[in-house]
This record gives sequence, structure tokens and C-alpha cells, in this order.
Amino acid sequence: MISALTRLADWSARTPKRLWLIAFALFFALAGSWSAASPLGSSPDEHAHFIRAAAVARGQIGGTQVMVPHTVAGIEGQFAETGVQLPEWYRNLPAVHECYSWHQSRPASCAPSLGNSEKIVQATTAAGRYHPAYYLVTGWPSLLVDGPKGLYLMRFVSALLCSALLASAVVTAAEWRRRSLAMIGVLTAATPMTLYMAGMVNPSGGEIAAGILVWTALLSIVLSPDPQLLNRRLARLGIGGLVLINIRPLGLIWFGGAVVFCLLLTQRRGVLGSVLRRKALWMWTALLGAATAGALLWAASHPDNSKIDIPDSLTSGVAAKRTLGNTEVYIKQMLGYFGWLDTPAPAFMYVVWMAVLGTLVALALVYGRRRDVVAVLGMLAAVVLVPGAAQASEAERIGMVWQGRYLLPFAVGLPLMAVLICATRAPERSFPWRRLVGFSVAGLALANGAAFYWTLRRFTVGTKGSWLATHAHWAPPGGWVLWTGVYTAAALAIVVAALVSDRKPAAPQPPDLDTPRPGRHSRVPEPV
Repeated sequence: MISALTRLADWSARTPKRLWLIAFALFFALAGSWSAASPLGSSPDEHAHFIRAAAVARGQIGGTQVMVPHTVAGIEGQFAETGVQLPEWYRNLPAVHECYSWHQSRPASCAPSLGNSEKIVQATTAAGRYHPAYYLVTGWPSLLVDGPKGLYLMRFVSALLCSALLASAVVTAAEWRRRSLAMIGVLTAATPMTLYMAGMVNPSGGEIAAGILVWTALLSIVLSPDPQLLNRRLARLGIGGLVLINIRPLGLIWFGGAVVFCLLLTQRRGVLGSVLRRKALWMWTALLGAATAGALLWAASHPDNSKIDIPDSLTSGVAAKRTLGNTEVYIKQMLGYFGWLDTPAPAFMYVVWMAVLGTLVALALVYGRRRDVVAVLGMLAAVVLVPGAAQASEAERIGMVWQGRYLLPFAVGLPLMAVLICATRAPERSFPWRRLVGFSVAGLALANGAAFYWTLRRFTVGTKGSWLATHAHWAPPGGWVLWTGVYTAAALAIVVAALVSDRKPAAPQPPDLDTPRPGRHSRVPEPV
């Protein structure tokens, strides 16, 4: 099997198109496994996103405002939801997860049936104010297939969208100087939480995947410039930016943050000038400007009219202090905190991911130049401080609602930035890079598989059940063995692809101008 995977990886590396197809297939296998193996409605607010997607697919872009009693983070209030007209079984979606969510010892077998009534009634969704673009893309399968099968198809469409974005990020990173090292950056950024959300009907998945593509394209433009590749990199940046900005209002902030930090890394004269002279830049800038205007107009015309009883004791200062104290929790949520944030990954996953990330950041600080070091340290500070600032600005209005995945579209830039600094600044034989690649990618694959099985076990038998779910109380379509096998095989294929990615370059690439000339401490940069 290993030899077959090696031959497949060699074949895929020969052209960017093949590399994209293989990367797309592997990421879809991972995200699609989460889609199939997770109970319907088992991810945060998925029932609301299902209803919103089905309504948008039926032309219901808006709806009637309905005030619904609700409690978030212990704070009660009347939440403004959107009423839409759908088949009656959609109204049962909010209840399908309640019996086992936040009860880790209970398997998902207690979930009630959705029913099959096609009578048109009003269903409410808390996602009714969100921009309709993502829901239009993911909601159309509900017009073709009714019931749970249609909901699973909606998940697979979301996984397809996110896998396409991640595959484009892989191809972009493969244009960097050390391809196998670049793979570590993309795989570290694509945390288990990223893949989990990619497989759910939730705009966070597309937002995070688009963030990874935006960062890889921007870093390529400023640190690994190549006139022949500039237009396609601008196109990838534009596509990623359009998705990021049109999914949530926060996307504009994350896009702007990525631009600022990448400009900070620019140390080569003439790079910005050559970019600014490209017509493609202005075309994509116009499209992004129009998307930004549309997103801001949509947000302004769809305000949140919820009435939440925020206690007087919850001031901005208190919220910022609490958020800072929860930094470790938010970091774990960015790496892998599944279900309704009630199913943490095994400790092994956190240790491996933080070890790889810490190693990459440390090497970037060692080999980076002064502005590189400032950018990396700035990113580290932002990951810690931005949640506190965001929570403090909104706590007196909506309470303590921050989750780690909200920052992930921006935070993915840290491993990508660290990897590209190492790839462009470090001399060739300054560090055992291939050994780092081997241990890192293998460790990430094992940690990823452990997180998947641990979560699937929680849904099948509960956290107090057997370690081997041989007597599953709940099973996904196809059975837990099938999807565990698919996930494991895809993770193994990614390991092999990373290890052999430098063997057969896809196309020649000009030398990096920041790299010492051959014959001193390095060789000519490796081609695409």
C-alpha cells in the first residue's frame, strides 16, 4: 500500500493540476468523513444553518422576525430569529441533539426522529441575518432529496467547497522553495477543527479554508515573488478573499489583518511596485471592493434586534479579563473541540499540534530577519489579545459568546508565516529539514486520526463506553469502521505525499532573490 501511495504522490507532483486533484481528493476524504460520521445537528448551531440553507435554496433570502426565549452562556434573553416556510420536519431539527449534547456519556442514539411530514409550516433560524451566499451554495441538495439524506448531501457540498479552497492553498504552497516543508505549514493550519467544520453545514468551515488560501497566496506574493506566477496567485487571493468577506462580517477584518502582517514581511525593493502595476490586481481589487460593500450593506440592513439581559457586573474590563484567562480554552477550540464544544480531543492531539507549531515558530524566530521576528511575535500577541478586544467590545450587548474557531481564519497565518520564513531565509543545511518534515507530518496524521476516532467513539458509545466501539449504540451511515478506515487512509496518504513531494517537481521556478547563490550555504531553490 505504501509503494502504491508513493507512486500516486510522485504522479500528482508532476503538474499543478494533478497536485490540486490529489490534494482535493484527500481533503474531501477527511472533511467528508466528518460529514458522514457525525450525527446530524451535532456541531454548533448546525440546525439553524440547515434551516437557513434550505430556505435560501427555496428563494427565501429573508423572513419574518420572531423573538425566541433562549439562554447563552448562562444569560437569558429574547433572541431575534428569522421565521421561514419549510416542510414541518425541519422544525424538529433543533431537538435532535439536545439529549446528548453537553452529556458526554450519552451516545447519539437517544436523538429523536425528524419525522417525514411535508406540511409547510414556519421554522425559525438564528442564522437568518447571515449573508446568503454560503447558504445558496450548500442548500440546493435539499431541493433534490428530502429528510436526513438531503442534510448529509448539504454537508458534503460544504466539504467540497472547503476541500477546493484547501487544495488551492496546497498548490500555492507547492510553489515555495521547499515543498515538503510547505506541506507542514498547510497541514498545521488545517487543524482537526478546521476539517471538522469543513464537513458541517456551518459558514465557519468555508471561512477558515478561505483564510488558509488567502494567507498562502499573500505570503507567496511578498516572500516568494515570481512574475510568471503572480497573476494566478492574485486570482487565488481574490477567490479566497471573496469567500472570506462574503461569509461573515468578521471576514473583512481577517483579510485586512492578513494583508497588514504580510506587508510587514516585505523587505525586497520593487516587490510592491511590480504587484501594483498588474492589471489583475486592480480587477480583483474592484471585485473585492464590491463584495465588501455588499457585505457591509447586508450587515447594516440586517441588525441583531435580540434583547439580552446582560448583568451590570459584566463590563468591558471584566469581559476582557475573563477572555484572557480563557486563552488556553480558545487555543484548544482552534485545534479540536468537537460537538457543541462539549467533546475535547485527546490530550495527545493537543501535545503533538502544539509541539509542531512551537517548533516552526521557534525556527522562524531563529532564521528570520528583524521584520520577520516582529511579524511572528505580532501574530502571537494577536492570537492572545484579539479575542479579549473583540469580547470586550461586544460583551455589554451580547454577553460572553466568543469561541476559538472565530479567530481561526486569521490564526492560520501563524504556521504558514513561520514555514515560509524558514523556507526562504534558512540556509539549506542549517537544519535537518527532511527529518523535521517526516516526524511532523507523521505526528500530525496520528493526532488527526486520534481526534477523529475519539470523537466518533463519543457519539457511538459515549465517553464512558468501550474504547473499541464494537457494540455501538449509534452508528453513522455505512458504519464507524468504514469512516475510520477512510479517514486513516487519507491521513496516511497525506504523510506519503509530504515525504515525497520534493522528488518530482512540477515546473521550474526562478531562484529566490533572498537566497544565497549556489556554492555558498545553499543551492538554487527547488522548483515547483
